[in-house]
Amino acid sequence: MPNLGAMEIFLIVLLIMVLFGAKRLPDASRSLGRSLRIFKAETKGLRDDDVPTTGTASAAAPIAPPAPIAPTTAVAPPAPAAVPAPLDAPGTEQSPQRQP
Repeated sequence: MPNLGAMEIFLIVLLIMVLFGAKRLPDASRSLGRSLRIFKAETKGLRDDDVPTTGTASAAAPIAPPAPIAPTTAVAPPAPAAVPAPLDAPGTEQSPQRQP
């Protein structure tokens, strides 16, 4: 990969200024800096989690197995309510009503 010289870097910076404008560059660089700072802190936290803090792994307290889960009674879900067909749907016939 070729090395970038001073002229190429200057042209890249000029192109970025033309594309984004001078007003938006400080805000963009500020948010980029915050993002990088957060990313650095998170990766450091991950590295710290992997390193034991005291003693060796054999000196650590043994991990107890999880407690058994008591069986529960299963409850059947309620049956869906019957939905009547619309009166004007094709293929549905209304039964004649009886007059007393």
